[in-house]
Amino acid sequence: MRRLLESDLGFYYAIGLFTIAVFVAGLAVLAVVSPSNVGTRELGGLVVGFALFMLVYFVSVTVRRLEDSEDV
Repeated sequence: MRRLLESDLGFYYAIGLFTIAVFVAGLAVLAVVSPSNVGTRELGGLVVGFALFMLVYFVSVTVRRLEDSEDV
């Protein structure tokens, strides 16, 4: 784990995975605390929006990795 966090890209990937874990934990808490207050449509929009956000995040990290490999 430590070796993964020594590089910038490894750190960015770890932060992305941590963000996903926090989001999933938040959805689990929401489901337990008030399962009837959030409709399927709203929840679907929230999940799709977050998935698009994470897609852009990981694409930008990948582009950064490709830019770094071109400098060599």
